[in-house]
Amino acid sequence: METALLYYQKNPMTPDILSLGMFAAAFGILLLGYPVAFSLAGTALTFALLGSVFDWFDLQLLGILPERLFGIMSNETLIAIPLFIMMGVLLERSKISEDLLTAMSQLFGTLKGGLGISVCIVGAILAASTGIVGATVVTMGLISLPTMLKNKYSPKLATGIITASGTLGQIIPPSIILVILGDIISSAHQEAQLSLGNFSPGAISVGDLFFGAVIPGLILVACYILYVGFYSHLNPQSAPVMKTDVTKMGHFTLLKSLCPPLLLMIGVLGSIFLGVATPSEAASVGCIGALLLTGLKKKLTVSILKDVTTTTTRINCMVFTILIGASIFSLVFRGFGGDELVHHLLINLPGGSSSAFFIVMAIIFFMGFFLDFFEITFVVVPIVGPILLTMGFDPVWLGIMIALNLQTSFLTPPFGFALFYLRGVAPPQVSTMDIYKGVIPFIIIQITVMALIWFIPEIVTWLPRLMY
Repeated sequence: METALLYYQKNPMTPDILSLGMFAAAFGILLLGYPVAFSLAGTALTFALLGSVFDWFDLQLLGILPERLFGIMSNETLIAIPLFIMMGVLLERSKISEDLLTAMSQLFGTLKGGLGISVCIVGAILAASTGIVGATVVTMGLISLPTMLKNKYSPKLATGIITASGTLGQIIPPSIILVILGDIISSAHQEAQLSLGNFSPGAISVGDLFFGAVIPGLILVACYILYVGFYSHLNPQSAPVMKTDVTKMGHFTLLKSLCPPLLLMIGVLGSIFLGVATPSEAASVGCIGALLLTGLKKKLTVSILKDVTTTTTRINCMVFTILIGASIFSLVFRGFGGDELVHHLLINLPGGSSSAFFIVMAIIFFMGFFLDFFEITFVVVPIVGPILLTMGFDPVWLGIMIALNLQTSFLTPPFGFALFYLRGVAPPQVSTMDIYKGVIPFIIIQITVMALIWFIPEIVTWLPRLMY
């Protein structure tokens, strides 16, 4: 280690440059399509060995890795992830979204753009019930897109509504990304406060991010609905009125379709917001509720349970394997002094903290074209989070802005993940260009809401402070 420190003094930029080369190499390997977790871990270990050859990296630093992995295993907050995943998979299998969309379309179908408004509301409810973006976009695409096209909706408007509504699971609690961000922002906040000399910093929880996301999420849903209503009045031929009304369904059937997901949403979020349960405990409540709903909607057979547990295990293994790979990558990156280089670059930017924030947001937005939110959250946020928090940004506000930024990135052509999800299930008559054009107004809405939160941070911070 002493030799490495001496080399740092003589050639201070060499290890830093190698850390940036490691980041670039990992990004290039990911673009080639190799598995994310193994790409991150393999790149990090390769560069660690290379660094040890030139005495730029002390391999003894890897001895910290078992402690890091044990910290992941013993982190109670992360228990919520597999539970929320299982809840989402159960709701997907129960076909509850189909009944919900039918009910909402019957309720709003007599309005101009009523079917589009129904899809926005259903997307918000599913987001608050499942928190899984890909599943929501695919489900909405399979169910609502054929219905909207059958009712003469413009393909551009229909696809824009579906992709935007499907990504609400990024920001509306209980979002899985908010669970992960809450844990990482909490660690970043602790690190930032310690570096500032505060040895008894206040804790930041997943519940704080859930509270902070409520108002921005509702604003987004309201803006989506207002846009659909405004567009349908200007272009009635693109969003015609449906020829059905609520009387054809019956009020009892309508309530039967609406109540189960709403009760589940209230049970999960209400238990968190009232302080009755932690997010992990509320996730277990959600799982039980989803099991009951699945049993009521269709016979809960052994084959269904096997399918649900298999899917949940596969997704959960993917998430935590990425987390392990990202931990190895982060450890080696810091061992090369990469975090110090990033800190030096950000604090010396002209424009101060504002410039640093916008550059970080731009990097995260660009990476969102190519990487899923798991990789970005596990790799980038632990590096830049402590730096931005030392500059005075509120941790809850920063977490929500990152979540909104990623949501916007996943909507943006030509590489947005939500666009690919919908393209995979859209019928042939819907072109890729229709999807690209249709999502642009919703991207403008996203950017407007982010600008509003930038100028009025109390939109995010008011509710957490009020609740606590």
